[in-house]
Amino acid sequence: MVLIFRKDATFFSVYTWTFLTTHGRTMLFIARHPDARLRDIAESLGVTERTVTTAVRDLVDAGYLTKHRQGRRNRYEVQRDVPLHDAPGGGRTVADLIRALGDLEPSPDADGA
Repeated sequence: MVLIFRKDATFFSVYTWTFLTTHGRTMLFIARHPDARLRDIAESLGVTERTVTTAVRDLVDAGYLTKHRQGRRNRYEVQRDVPLHDAPGGGRTVADLIRALGDLEPSPDADGA
C-alpha cells in the first residue's frame, strides 16, 4: 500500500498491486472462514462485494469451491483435492496451495506427507 499525502495534510491509500489475485485471496479467506458472507470477504480484502461475487462464481464454476444453501445464506466449501490448473510442474492441489500460503492445519484426510 502506498500512502499519498495531500497538501491539506489528509492522505489516501493507493493499492499498486497484490502478490495474489483476488481469486486466490478469496479462496484462502473462505478456507480460513467458511461461514463468512461475501460482504465480510470483500471488506476484509479491501475490494467491492461485486468483485468477490465474480471471483466466487468463477471459483465455483472451475470446481475450486462448492456452494451449499443454508437457510437464506450460501456457504462455500473449498475443494482441497482439486488440482491447480496452472501449477508449475503439475500435480499440485488446492490443499498444497493453502498449506504453502497459510497457517492452516492440513485437512483431516490429508496423508501428512
